[in-house]
Amino acid sequence: MKSHFLLLLLLIIFGFSSCNNKTEKTKTVAIGSQKEIMQTPLEMSIERGADVYKNFCNQCHRPKGKGIGRSYPPLKGSNWLTEKRLESIKAVKYGLKGEITVNGKMYDNIMQPMGLSNEEVADVMNYIMNSWGNTQENIVTVEEVASVEK
Repeated sequence: MKSHFLLLLLLIIFGFSSCNNKTEKTKTVAIGSQKEIMQTPLEMSIERGADVYKNFCNQCHRPKGKGIGRSYPPLKGSNWLTEKRLESIKAVKYGLKGEITVNGKMYDNIMQPMGLSNEEVADVMNYIMNSWGNTQENIVTVEEVASVEK
């Protein structure tokens, strides 16, 4: 009787664990005592882009993407990012000088080219286009960045 009960208990435990594994939508990998959730390509790009932003953009556009006065435009809630996607990519890739209007305000300054790779440009674009309340429908890809010419 005890062996039947033990067998039934094992079947129930393994049965439920295998059912749960089949219905999981995200994969996890055990690393030591922690679990790391596998990320989507966009999530990985945003994570890399956060580092690029911190190293290259943070000083002028500020940690929260608010910009500085009339010198450096905001990235948070920026209509320029959403309405001028290719121009935004071009500005990050090659720099920008001259007048632009962001959210109804005119900015006339110089953004020097930062020498970023196409992947770094894509990553930082994905970061800024998905931070501070910004959202985008389409991921910026390395191929899209590579197709943007000076």
